[in-house]
Amino acid sequence: MATDFSQEIKHLRGTMASVREVTDLAKLEQQIAAFEKEASDPSLWDDQERAQQVTSGLSRAKAEHERVTGMDQRVEDLEVLVQMAEEENDADTLAEAERELTSLKKAVGELEVRTLLAGEYDERAAVVTIRAGAGGVDAADFAEMLMRMYLRWAERHGFPVKVLDTSYAEEAGLKSATFEVDVPYAYGNLSVEGGTHRLVRISPFDNQGRRQTSFAAVEVVPLIEGTDSIEIPENDLKIDVFRSSGPGGQSVNTTDSAVRMTHLPTGTVVSMQNEKSQIQNRAAALRVMQSRLLLLKKAEEAAERKELAGDVKASWGEQMRSYVLHPYQMVKDLRTEHEVGNTSAVFDGDIDAFIEAGIRWRIAQDKAAGA
Repeated sequence: MATDFSQEIKHLRGTMASVREVTDLAKLEQQIAAFEKEASDPSLWDDQERAQQVTSGLSRAKAEHERVTGMDQRVEDLEVLVQMAEEENDADTLAEAERELTSLKKAVGELEVRTLLAGEYDERAAVVTIRAGAGGVDAADFAEMLMRMYLRWAERHGFPVKVLDTSYAEEAGLKSATFEVDVPYAYGNLSVEGGTHRLVRISPFDNQGRRQTSFAAVEVVPLIEGTDSIEIPENDLKIDVFRSSGPGGQSVNTTDSAVRMTHLPTGTVVSMQNEKSQIQNRAAALRVMQSRLLLLKKAEEAAERKELAGDVKASWGEQMRSYVLHPYQMVKDLRTEHEVGNTSAVFDGDIDAFIEAGIRWRIAQDKAAGA
């Protein structure tokens, strides 16, 4: 069946109109002008922290503006390409237009999802922690598989990642790991990955080749910023120092530079060992602790609102996604029903479709709840 390019382009234009409305290009242009004016002031660099805020803000605003205007231009170019192909009855050009349409629909869909990220902390960078759950050595191995999956996802997009802490299991895999994805909207995207992940496979660690089910937990919190009002009294924190270690307990540091920070009122624990000094690890641990407590505070407030409204149902259940490698191959999100059969691609970081489906699901849930 021949592609109805006029209808497809009309739909793309409609989606882009919604994107422009939400993005508010006029306001974005005002922000760019303000940042550029401040950046041109020679005295700006007298305040290093403010200078970095201005330059990064300018870069983000310009990238956002170009992302939208560039997509508009691609839609215009596609329409011209289709007209040329139809006027000249050129099959090769028509095939090129088909390929561009497929690529453009995917790109516009991703841009549309970005406009849905309007939560209080969605624009933030993200701190992700993965912990092995039930399942012994298989769970630790699964935790490491998930760690690689997210790092490969970030690599595919060119997102900078900083590993903050890794705790290796004795036989294989990870007990836990924490890393930071420092790009705008990392939290908005990755927040839908939070929850319990389940792996079903023939265990490579079982001599009898039995099927094993194992679990890992993924926690995603927004990266704290200096403007956030989270003050932690010093008496509420217990800080232990110890030596950093690698796989199998091999010492990678001859000084007590690793830090374990415990928030006594909530029992929240943060460990940091990947920085070079105790001072750096302590600062990194405090920042992640503040991020977790900020999210905890917001979760408590949300729970109170739901209870007052008579809605005590959990919006995110256990086992939000299953990765099945035996007796068949499939990865399925149990909230959105999105599933794929190419498990290797998923573990290699191809999870954008799951993230997009998760964001759309969350928005639908919020609308249904009247949020």
